[in-house]
Amino acid sequence: MFELLAQVEIRDRSGGDCVTDNGAFCFGWLSDNWDRYVDPTIEHLFLVGVSVIAGFLIAFGLAYLSHRRRWLQSGFTSATGILYTIPSIAFFALLLPITGRGTLTGLIALTAFALQILYRNINTGLNNVPDDVKEAGIGMGMSPSQLFWKIELPLSIPEIIAGLRIATVSTVAIATLAVFAGAGGLGGEFTTQIDFKTNVIFASLICVTMAIIFDVGLLILQALLSPWRSAAVEGKTRSTRAFGMFRRTAT
Repeated sequence: MFELLAQVEIRDRSGGDCVTDNGAFCFGWLSDNWDRYVDPTIEHLFLVGVSVIAGFLIAFGLAYLSHRRRWLQSGFTSATGILYTIPSIAFFALLLPITGRGTLTGLIALTAFALQILYRNINTGLNNVPDDVKEAGIGMGMSPSQLFWKIELPLSIPEIIAGLRIATVSTVAIATLAVFAGAGGLGGEFTTQIDFKTNVIFASLICVTMAIIFDVGLLILQALLSPWRSAAVEGKTRSTRAFGMFRRTAT
């Protein structure tokens, strides 16, 4: 029934051989129907943005707590790992009797899926701070709280942003399945007109573009939050180039 209605809608709004033959990409149909993707794209952005932010806040809280009490790390890692291994559609189905169909169900599941990636990277970043740097901070009279916020957290930013990038890009993809929970998003385009190539290709392009924009934005955020890292990389590059020039001159 849905496939029949979809085919009628395609032919009614834009005729032509490309649509009739289900060509690889029908630009004429797309120019007449681009507005249908606006609301699903906004819904998709909302699902991704809210779930990643919520997941980051929860993961950060867990990482902060387990960083203070190391015996909690294995338990938190296992718990977030179990949530991540639950099949996405099954997760939605498990939540439906509790939260019902809608955006809330989609957000809860997507947030849970992002937790493991975010927690692991935040925890790894904090654990990788060199001991001599922390000892220097303690020697300067810093309290544990000051040490965390002024030394450990800033030095962990590259690993934290790396986790955010992975979690965000993966959430963009998983959010397409939120349609099965009634949460909307671009997944609706794949379920209603999966046989129409133009629709599938363009909806996929929107998802890919969204993931790229998020990824680039997080890279810019990393550069702003850790300028010391960019300076170090640039200094290392200059040193390497200078050494290369010296070798060429010497030979």
